Amino acid sequence: MASPKTTFICNQCGASSPRWLGKCPGCGAWNTLVESVPETAGAGKNRLGAGFASLAPNSPVRPLAVIEAVDVARTPTGQPELDRVLGGGIVEGGVVLIGGDPGIGKSTLLLQALDALQRADLPAPGGGEVPGGGTLYVTGEESGAQVALRARRLGITGSQVAVLAEIQLERILATLAEQRPAVAVIDSIQTVYSDQLTSAPGSVAQVRECAAHLTRWAKSSGCAIVLVGHVTKDGQLAGPRVLEHMVDTVLYFEGDTHSSYRLIRAIKNRFGAVNEIGVFAMTEKGLKGVSNPSAIFLSQHSQPVPGSCVLVTLEGTRPMLVEIQALVDTGGVSPRRLSVGLERDRLAMLLAVLHQHAGVATGDQDVFVNAVGGVRISEPAADLAVMLTITSSLRGKALPKGFLAFGEVGLAGEVRPAPRGQERLKEAAKLGFSVAVVPKANAPKKADKAFEGLTIHAVERVDEAMALVRGLD
Repeated sequence: MASPKTTFICNQCGASSPRWLGKCPGCGAWNTLVESVPETAGAGKNRLGAGFASLAPNSPVRPLAVIEAVDVARTPTGQPELDRVLGGGIVEGGVVLIGGDPGIGKSTLLLQALDALQRADLPAPGGGEVPGGGTLYVTGEESGAQVALRARRLGITGSQVAVLAEIQLERILATLAEQRPAVAVIDSIQTVYSDQLTSAPGSVAQVRECAAHLTRWAKSSGCAIVLVGHVTKDGQLAGPRVLEHMVDTVLYFEGDTHSSYRLIRAIKNRFGAVNEIGVFAMTEKGLKGVSNPSAIFLSQHSQPVPGSCVLVTLEGTRPMLVEIQALVDTGGVSPRRLSVGLERDRLAMLLAVLHQHAGVATGDQDVFVNAVGGVRISEPAADLAVMLTITSSLRGKALPKGFLAFGEVGLAGEVRPAPRGQERLKEAAKLGFSVAVVPKANAPKKADKAFEGLTIHAVERVDEAMALVRGLD
């Protein structure tokens, strides 16, 4: 019997190729083609689609002007930091995809959230009684005993969360139809498979089809579904890229497994703000929300030290204070530029601007820049703080106590305003900072009690900021 003919499918865009290629012919991504068995358009596959064709109601075509715009109802998860990232809580019929490195705490957080939701007596989608307690935890990577053991380690006792150890899609859908939970967790989508497809679990075809049917069930039944996804070695969600387009919300778990702090970042959210983050601390009793994340991103120096500057960054709707550290050391023939938590290419650009417009040369020096606490900063408002930190390390002079700075720096040496500058300054004043160097456009136009105790220096150019800092020594 001849072996089935295989094809290669891109796990980013879903394009297919009869042979393996280093570069995808569809999207141009490298090393994304994965071997799989092509699916035949048989009667079984048609039956799978036909079996659930009646779930989604037909929606009439109406003009946009006559459609009533109503706010979606949200159910708090019992984890305030998770609610912040979700936009206020779980949305009925919403589909959330959460990914992160193995062992970072995805299953732990979701089990805690499900237990809190179950104890809150969730209503059934559309009203009525909930025979399964309102929540369902579908585990494809562990047994029920392993889930119970984790719950005991977390101090969760007497929980009524329904647990199903299953990886077959049809059985999962049948259980959802029988239990009618308000919230269901699928851990993980890469382990789920359908009998109607011949490819192995985790393949592009299986992940795409299973996620599509679970999403369709969520929309038709009102059940909120949370999908746990694996990540690649690059930190991206494994599987087809279309998976992120199917769901309503995409969350990423960030942080070092050797650290006790974890971050959850919203990359996509149809019901809330993107780039919102939640901060958690891993304890013996699971993940606990951190209400004041600025405290963990600021080093506790008894006295100011050279090469350190505090930045007020904006993550979603939350202003946070993060310490930026720099070390400038004598380099060799080829000086290194290394950044942790900041873009390396932007660091090289800032060093060139620093030399051209402020007269600070680092061409023969090694420059190392780090954002304390493992946070990643992508906004350009960190430019001014990074440049002041590098200058402080190079001069061996510490910045004044209670000093902070923010602002975007252009190639012409101008200091551009940062968005929502007033909120950043209010957060700094609330935490007791006394001196701030900010873009001129972000300086308050009139006196405000919220800025009491904070001396604000407005600058327009980089050389002006450098001269100002020298005068504060």
